[in-house]
Amino acid sequence: MKKLIIIFVLIIGFFTQCYATEDNKVVLPSQTGVVENIEYEDTEELNQGEETTKQLVTVKVLTGDFKGTERIIDNMLTGNPAYDITLSKGDKVVLHAEPVSETVSTPDDVDFFIADIKRDNQIYIFTGIFFALLLLIGKKKGLTSIISIISTVTLVFFMLMPMILSGFCPIASAVLTGILSTIITIYLVGGFNSKSSSAIIGTSISLVFAGGLSMLAIYFAHLTGFAGEENLFLYTARPDLSFRGILAASMIIGALGALMDTAVSIASTVNEIYETDKTLSIKQLCKSGMNVGRDIIGTMSNTLILVYLGSALPLVLLSNNIDMNKFFNLNQVATEILSAITGSIAILICVPCTAIIAAYLIKRRKQKDDFNLTKIDIH
Repeated sequence: MKKLIIIFVLIIGFFTQCYATEDNKVVLPSQTGVVENIEYEDTEELNQGEETTKQLVTVKVLTGDFKGTERIIDNMLTGNPAYDITLSKGDKVVLHAEPVSETVSTPDDVDFFIADIKRDNQIYIFTGIFFALLLLIGKKKGLTSIISIISTVTLVFFMLMPMILSGFCPIASAVLTGILSTIITIYLVGGFNSKSSSAIIGTSISLVFAGGLSMLAIYFAHLTGFAGEENLFLYTARPDLSFRGILAASMIIGALGALMDTAVSIASTVNEIYETDKTLSIKQLCKSGMNVGRDIIGTMSNTLILVYLGSALPLVLLSNNIDMNKFFNLNQVATEILSAITGSIAILICVPCTAIIAAYLIKRRKQKDDFNLTKIDIH
């Protein structure tokens, strides 16, 4: 356990250092402000016929070097809810700070713009509720689950993200991150034993398969990797990145949780069956694991597809107004469908792989332990 933690810390430290030294540009941090007053200046008619309302928002800066100062900031309301920031008096907002000169020494040297409404407090509250329930219901397992969640998020932000931004292959980066996350999560939750090892190996094989399958899907379907607005923003900032590779990486990471659940369920079942009847052969244990896996396949694949359908619900609703032939061939629609199917196929591969590996490792490990115990009794 200690060795695993040390290795994990060293890896995170290495990639954090690489990421930190990648860009030395000085960027002013965003600040928090509170809306103290709102005035409406005028309403103008745009060429497109849309109404634009101009708000003069008085904002008091609550953080940073200019804490306590007040700014009057223009906030334009165009009637488009996707871009409008609807404010009320007392709302806390995130302020984007932009220097107007090379040296920042007085408030006049910085311009502030309203980036968005401050929502992190609500995120903290709901996260706290989730962690509290996890500890209350899960007890010790709940604590290890929290640690595994934190480690997975840390790996994504401080390993996967820096690797991709540094030019590493996104698919290889996603597979490596997924395998490390699997090792940490399953060993933390299940302990160091043959059951956990079986689940890790089964998940890792499935991840590699998912990586290869995602490459084939992207290549043959001619997916561009630009399935959302955020991809266009990223392309504007980093046109050198491989967006098709990033799409494949997102498919791999999206399937990771379902693959771990499938592998752990099968390995745990095989282990419990063997504990009940130790006369069962590897073939019989494998057959039992496959029977359980067949039951898991339906619900887990359905879960994965529903996750993608839920995230793409606006697209599903859009199909009502578009010719179905055109709809299913849209880049964004094809991307969501192939992502769900790729993950589901990876789950199908995970079932026999984990069943075979779990039957072999658990049977072999238990026989070895029984032999050692018998040897000790004889002596």
